[in-house]
Amino acid sequence: MAEEYKEKWKECLDIIRDNIGTARFDTWFSRVEAIKFVDNRLTLLIPSHFYYEKIEDHFLNLLSYVLRRVYGSDIKLEYEIGLIAGDEQSHVTVQSPVQSAAVGKRNKTASQTAAENPVAPKSNQKSPAPFDSQLNSTLNFENYCLGDSNRLPYTIADFIANNPNNPKFNPFFLYGSVGVGKTHLIQAIGIRIKERNPKARVLFTTARLFQNLYAHAAMQKTIPSFINWFQQIDVLLLDDLQELSGKIRTTDDALFPIFNHLHQNNKQLIFTCDRPPMELDGIADRLIDRFMWGITEQLPKPDLALRKKILSFKASKNGLNLPKDVIDFVSECATSSVRELEGIVNAILNRSITLNCPITIDLARDVMRNTVRQDDQPNSKINFEMIVEATAEYYHIDSEAIFSKSRVRDVADARQIIMYLCHKLTKLSSSAIGQKLNRRHATVLHGITAVEDRKAYAKEISIAIDTIESSLK
Repeated sequence: MAEEYKEKWKECLDIIRDNIGTARFDTWFSRVEAIKFVDNRLTLLIPSHFYYEKIEDHFLNLLSYVLRRVYGSDIKLEYEIGLIAGDEQSHVTVQSPVQSAAVGKRNKTASQTAAENPVAPKSNQKSPAPFDSQLNSTLNFENYCLGDSNRLPYTIADFIANNPNNPKFNPFFLYGSVGVGKTHLIQAIGIRIKERNPKARVLFTTARLFQNLYAHAAMQKTIPSFINWFQQIDVLLLDDLQELSGKIRTTDDALFPIFNHLHQNNKQLIFTCDRPPMELDGIADRLIDRFMWGITEQLPKPDLALRKKILSFKASKNGLNLPKDVIDFVSECATSSVRELEGIVNAILNRSITLNCPITIDLARDVMRNTVRQDDQPNSKINFEMIVEATAEYYHIDSEAIFSKSRVRDVADARQIIMYLCHKLTKLSSSAIGQKLNRRHATVLHGITAVEDRKAYAKEISIAIDTIESSLK
């Protein structure tokens, strides 16, 4: 009974042979052996890392389908790779990422797919033309690391994925800094919806690609067809919305009517951005208001516990067994993003293989000198209130005067310097700065420009900025 999994693997091999032919089978699968089956995880022994890459790149869809058919839908896969022939101690274990069969592996870029698919269905078609959802099959919930810091946005995403027609969280506006996993989380929603309803027209696209498609439609004078095509989508996932800042025609002439139509017809809208809606520049207020109709949630940077979990997960996918002290050290030092942790794992793997040395804290420290952004930015802790207080103290004025309509020279200079320093040292948009100072957006832009110009010839302004900035740091 204990060897039943090996008999099942023989059954899998027969199906694979029938699908790819004897010649390709003999080349790539004749030396693949099932060696372990624990907790519904099948381990395959393969000759080399080259085999692993070939199987993952060219046969994974077929292999995943066959494994689910023979072993069941919850089967997980990992590989043991013999780095040195005959030496079992040289084996490394690599987990295969869980891939969604509903999406399949993408072999085309977004621009290739966009070029192949028209922006509108043919006039003689009664039903919309099929299109690539542009979802990455590995960016699913199964490959998403969950912790306390991202539990709330994850819970919202999971609810939407399982209840796509529920208007409670429509639209879903997810914001956060670069590399924290926004794209992964919203793609996971799209994949789950496709798994539950393969006929659902789910589309993931970046704001930049949306802008390019709109520009192409404008050149071809096919904007109505462009809008009509997007209005037939069931779930729209629009990534990096901040890229549309200042693209007035794109947002007003295209995104606005698309949003209205989809929302009125109970179609799910999901956006990611690097800032909340109210801090977006160059987008009409009526569209910003609509972004906030549903739910807005921040995806924060991963906390320490989650960083440790992500490191272990990413390492296992690369065949690395990171020592606990290395995981603790890296997760304490690398606090920026998930993407940063992925880069560190890859760099540690490459350095260890290149130098043929064990993975230690010293190796990790050496790697991180080149891969981790040196955080000499106390700027990340500087906020609007600190800048106002420091500037008011420098000019010996009451901070309340800064928010008044006073045009006294020192107050006006202090106000403009606050605009300039907030623009330089914080992530606040010019609109957000204006709201905090009770000033118009245009006034803030003028103030920033005025300070930049005056620095070149007004020594007192340059000294004030340097002194205030030094006190903040």
